[in-house]
Amino acid sequence: MLDAGCGLELDDEIRVAIENMAGVLADMGAKIIPVDPVMTPAMLSGLDHYWSARSWAELSQLPPDRLEKVLPFIRTWAQRGEKVSGVAAVDGLGQTFAMRRKCAQLFEHVDIVLSPTTPNVSFPAEYPGPTNDPERSFDHIAFTVPWNMSEQPAISIHCGFSHGGMPIGAQIVTPRFADLQAIRLAAMYETARGPMPRWPLPPS
Repeated sequence: MLDAGCGLELDDEIRVAIENMAGVLADMGAKIIPVDPVMTPAMLSGLDHYWSARSWAELSQLPPDRLEKVLPFIRTWAQRGEKVSGVAAVDGLGQTFAMRRKCAQLFEHVDIVLSPTTPNVSFPAEYPGPTNDPERSFDHIAFTVPWNMSEQPAISIHCGFSHGGMPIGAQIVTPRFADLQAIRLAAMYETARGPMPRWPLPPS
């Protein structure tokens, strides 16, 4: 899965790293097929509406001195929830069940899903998130959030480096309750892949 269906555009370096990992898995005997995304913009937007409303319901109860201690980015993002209607919040919660259905439907046809962990290689350390924009605060989680909602095990594993020396993560997703399958497949890939530098430790 190289298209999350929404959110940030996938960096080319990550795409190449995931394709290379797929090649390693194919050499191990896996049948690799492309799959469509499970996420949609409506799902991600609905989740944002629901979580911001829920977060503001909690943060708004804090006394002013404690509210001031919340990271300004988070405070701004959550306060948007004040304007989310009850209908929109419930619809947003409903999007989590839509994700579960799409994930279950996909696993009627595949045994595992291989995807990037994140669509971007890195972002400035001063940023609270890749977009640095409370209006787009979820744009970097579209590859990972559906499996959280569907309660499926997933493991992120190092599969290469960017040209700038940053590690790239691949995500292996397995069916519900198949946690050991994810761990075993990751271990098999690590063995086939061979040793890699233990970032951020310097090369020995």
